[in-house]
Amino acid sequence: MKNVYVARQPIFDRNKSIYAYELLFRDGAANCIPEIDGDVATKALLTNSFFSFGMDTLVGGRRFFINFTQNLLEKKVPLLLPKERVVVEILEDVTPTPVLIDACSEIAAKGYVIALDDFVYSTELDPLIALADIIKFDFRLTPKKTIDSCLKQLPEANRTLLAEKVESYDEFEAALEMGFELFQGYFFCRPEVIQRAEIQGSQLHLMAIMAQLANDSFQLEEMEKLISRDISISYKLFKYLNSAFFGRACKVSSVREALVYLGEKEFRRFVALIAMSRLAEGKPNELIRAACIRGKFCELLGADLKVNASPSEMFTLGMFSLIDAVIDRPMNRIMAELPLSGAIKTALVDARGPLIGVIELVRRYESGQWDKVSRLSRALKIEDETLPALYFQACQWSNAASKASS
Repeated sequence: MKNVYVARQPIFDRNKSIYAYELLFRDGAANCIPEIDGDVATKALLTNSFFSFGMDTLVGGRRFFINFTQNLLEKKVPLLLPKERVVVEILEDVTPTPVLIDACSEIAAKGYVIALDDFVYSTELDPLIALADIIKFDFRLTPKKTIDSCLKQLPEANRTLLAEKVESYDEFEAALEMGFELFQGYFFCRPEVIQRAEIQGSQLHLMAIMAQLANDSFQLEEMEKLISRDISISYKLFKYLNSAFFGRACKVSSVREALVYLGEKEFRRFVALIAMSRLAEGKPNELIRAACIRGKFCELLGADLKVNASPSEMFTLGMFSLIDAVIDRPMNRIMAELPLSGAIKTALVDARGPLIGVIELVRRYESGQWDKVSRLSRALKIEDETLPALYFQACQWSNAASKASS
């Protein structure tokens, strides 16, 4: 994992279910597979350099979008990747030369899905439009009138429209009305329109459990009693421990045994995840996965940074960074109701204090803002090269835990 920088950004369908992920690689300022000499652009190189960290951990069995430069397209590098999984994304600055069009025609003829990135219509793009399966519009930078005008120039048959950089539910609804079928962005991490003034009692109860778990004074015996009384949490705990992730020969069948096997820290994390899953009923599943990754990533970063916060507090910092989107309430109102540490509240409500750098680093990494990641890691005095392994570990934990909590 060292020096292999990659983050994933979800792409949703109209039902807010995951359709695919875009993989954002670190390559200076460009989020694409780096330029490589054609003589060494072999399947082994790509496998060992870019996919050795485990594609299934990042994308599961879903498709993944990757940006390809003009050079890589002309060298037909996409043909080295599995056509059943990859979506070949043609960057907006590509020039449709005869060489490029011939290469893309061959790629399309061999069954690869092709997407045009940051699309703005021009007649010279017609040969690529004819090959494209998916056309992406930057929903933030492209005015609605421009999108409408472009849509009139496009053939209606055999095309799928993808709205990129959808950052709010209002934008999601607007894109739906315009006929878009796929949606990329962090709208799912934002609260929807708040209709109720107060936090419901059941929500407050679950959040209070999560806050208790972040407190190191919450004793092992109390945790055992808490879980033993809840059939749903007990069942999911056993499901988690008996999954292939742990590969145990003997099945776990009691809360005490689970506590002993997992240890107190892991036990706290899992129960917090179950509580968050209950709070997020009706929300996109990706929201829970994102909260899991943030929680684990923050915890791992905290250990490296030696911050003045326990692992449980760091995990809670990451998980609660999305709690406003989970229950559709303002963060300040949520934090006012919970017995969390002042450092967590200050970071999440006021965006300041000793922990704000950690949560900002996590946010920037997950969106592939590599220049800001580098600046934040320098400010926090953490080695930039350690981040990919920590992110991968967080994704790995999230996959196993979120499956067990569902």
